[in-house]
Amino acid sequence: MLGDTFTPYGPSHVAVLVVLAALAWWLVRRGRAARSTRTADRLSAGFAVVFLALTLPLQVYFNLPGRFDVGLSLPIQLCDLAWLAAIHALLTRRRWSAALTYYWGLTLSIQPILTPDLDAEFPDPAFVLYWSMHGLTVVTAIFLTWGLGLRPGWDSYRVAVAATAAWAVTVFAFNAAAGTNYGFLNAKPDSASLLDVFGPWPWYVVVETALVVAVWALLTWPWTRPPPAGRGGRDSRRAAPGDRR
Repeated sequence: MLGDTFTPYGPSHVAVLVVLAALAWWLVRRGRAARSTRTADRLSAGFAVVFLALTLPLQVYFNLPGRFDVGLSLPIQLCDLAWLAAIHALLTRRRWSAALTYYWGLTLSIQPILTPDLDAEFPDPAFVLYWSMHGLTVVTAIFLTWGLGLRPGWDSYRVAVAATAAWAVTVFAFNAAAGTNYGFLNAKPDSASLLDVFGPWPWYVVVETALVVAVWALLTWPWTRPPPAGRGGRDSRRAAPGDRR
């Protein structure tokens, strides 16, 4: 029986993890089998429609008058932008949106899945929105990369770093003007967090940025290293089928 409050690694959390893992596995298999065909286009577009149907109406619902809070409701966290990039990448397979989905999805959106900060239990709309946004973004990153072959290179890395830097500058300015703290760019959270280890503001932002840039470089390297000696021909890791620049 499900309770009224979500419990990390309780029945509903485990069920969601199983569903997400099964969905990712199925999409990767189907994507590999159909790569560079119209079937792959239909599969990608169909997934995008389902993704959008699960997220957009609930985003609108939670921003209706009476529920809107300028400090919480605006979809300007990186995880909010990640699911939008994911849907764009599914529909267009553009390299820039696939890059954002890969880096943001596999390092940022995955954190709320493994360490959820959620009170609402299924079938509360907040539960559905939370897991649709974060979970399907990660699944999309896996599907695009290992299923459809949209693999990142150093150009993708530069796009992600530049986009994230632009986001940080913009949101920092908005926070300062509106008295908000999106992204914890202007102050640490009130409760204890990993940011406490990184020192006071603004040093924790500097340390966090350096860590993210380093981790993203590590996530890029496997796709860009030279092929083993003796294997001639073009390195398919840099230009995969279906890559639409």
